[in-house]
Amino acid sequence: MKTDFFVEFAGKSMDYNTLLTRIKEIWKTDGNMVKDLKSVEIYFKPEENMCYYVINEDQKGSFEV
Repeated sequence: MKTDFFVEFAGKSMDYNTLLTRIKEIWKTDGNMVKDLKSVEIYFKPEENMCYYVINEDQKGSFEV
């Protein structure tokens, strides 16, 4: 089953896959390998145009959307 998840707010739209892809790119840019991702928590705040995340329960980061 294919599932898509979108958040729409104030005329903007963002989907889960776009956020996860960006987090994986940041992870790899930091010298890590995607296979080392064990868990990813994503907190999208459309009112701030920000995405906050926690990787492997201890590495935190954020980026503007």
